[in-house]
Amino acid sequence: MREDGDVSSYGPSHLVPLVLFAVGLFGAAWLGRQHRAADGPTQFSRTMAVLIPAVTVPFQVVDLVANFDIGVTLPLHLCDLAWVAATWALWSHRPFPVALTFFWGLTLTIQGVLTPALNEEIPHPRYFAFWALHLLIVWAAVYLVVGLRLVPRWRDYGATVLTTLVWAVATYAFNVVADTNYGYLMRKPRSSILDYFHDWPWYVVEEIVLIVAVWALMTWVLQGAVKRPSRGSHRPRERSLPS
Repeated sequence: MREDGDVSSYGPSHLVPLVLFAVGLFGAAWLGRQHRAADGPTQFSRTMAVLIPAVTVPFQVVDLVANFDIGVTLPLHLCDLAWVAATWALWSHRPFPVALTFFWGLTLTIQGVLTPALNEEIPHPRYFAFWALHLLIVWAAVYLVVGLRLVPRWRDYGATVLTTLVWAVATYAFNVVADTNYGYLMRKPRSSILDYFHDWPWYVVEEIVLIVAVWALMTWVLQGAVKRPSRGSHRPRERSLPS
């Protein structure tokens, strides 16, 4: 999505998805709690795994065919990988995609929800693709980790950091060659947390350091929570996350 979006932050076209987002967060956490006793992915989890590509891919195909723009349309933003991770995680409950969905969804994807860099309003396909993508990823992360308590381990944290760095290097190289700004690695988006950072290239370094630190803190907090199960309701992680 474009870095100089036209959608007004906290205007009607932003507030409606935000309300839906908030309701969905509670619903995802509640449903996850109801499904904790299940041994492995439930029918609901796998239905959601199918729903994510079913909702996002058609909009992206329409965008590629009818509105192609090399600087916007290619699936090179991290959110374009996050929905793949979320689909994989919901279908399998494996540690690596669950960790990707959790860390990417609750730090990077959620920035797009709160400060959307989006040029298109209703009824443009890119508007619906943007919100479907961002909301479903975050809901999946909440369902899996907050609801089901499939808590990432330190090795999952390390794998997520390495995967993210590989994506950043590859995407930066494409940006240089194609003169694009995927991942906002070349220029800041309009109105985001990056406004508080220094100019390029320092804001990229600062963002990486901040994200790695925040993910480490999230892992430490959740690992502590796993060691303190409450009222016998916590299902051991080893049962729910096949290695």
